[in-house]
Amino acid sequence: MKIAIALFLSLFMISSCACQKNTDMKTAVIEYEAQTRGMYQKVLVENQTVFVAKNRDEKPVEVKISDEDWIVLTTEFEKLDLEAIPNLEAPTEKRFYDGAAIANLKIIYKGKTYETKAFDHGFPPSGIKKIVTKLVSFTQK
Repeated sequence: MKIAIALFLSLFMISSCACQKNTDMKTAVIEYEAQTRGMYQKVLVENQTVFVAKNRDEKPVEVKISDEDWIVLTTEFEKLDLEAIPNLEAPTEKRFYDGAAIANLKIIYKGKTYETKAFDHGFPPSGIKKIVTKLVSFTQK
């Protein structure tokens, strides 16, 4: 009986921690920006809402993120090593000769800002590739 109670309490505590992480994601602000002289794209995610701007002068379009997309974003966010983000190296250098737009990822979480060095749009560092791919997918909807 004691074992069953201990097991139940353990499972309850583990699920509470998982829910807490989802709640924490709601307090995060994630911003992806890619630009060249002739192209601009900005995606801002905040509290299950995405704001997308495809031109510098346009007002961002606000869209509620679906539950499926939110789960994907939350899962990828939990996998991130936020402290490592500023040290990620770009896998390509196409932005140096206008072969790709210059991109940046910025995350504001618990009062601290984590920002990448510039990288090529479409070729993010491996540590943030999945979350960047998901963010860019919002511009295509």
